[in-house]
Amino acid sequence: MRSVELVVSNPSGLHARPATLFTEAAAEFASKITLENLSRGKGPVDAKSTLMLLTAGVSRDHQIRIVADGPDEDAAIDALVGLVSSGLGEPPAS
Repeated sequence: MRSVELVVSNPSGLHARPATLFTEAAAEFASKITLENLSRGKGPVDAKSTLMLLTAGVSRDHQIRIVADGPDEDAAIDALVGLVSSGLGEPPAS
């Protein structure tokens, strides 16, 4: 099992389109992947489900924890950290 904590910096957090990008990326891996919103104390939720991800209520500047457990956990964490760090398809907030 591998986990990482990071801050979401894109303007809309994990809402609609960014959440869909996140779940699509998570679904590419065999590992079980969860996300927890540490700022709001919500989760962990299944990171491969857009609906569940939206229930975590992740907004800009929230701290999240991503946990991956399985055969490709390292690759999963690296890919998801890269996606969040790059702004989830949105330009960075000013």
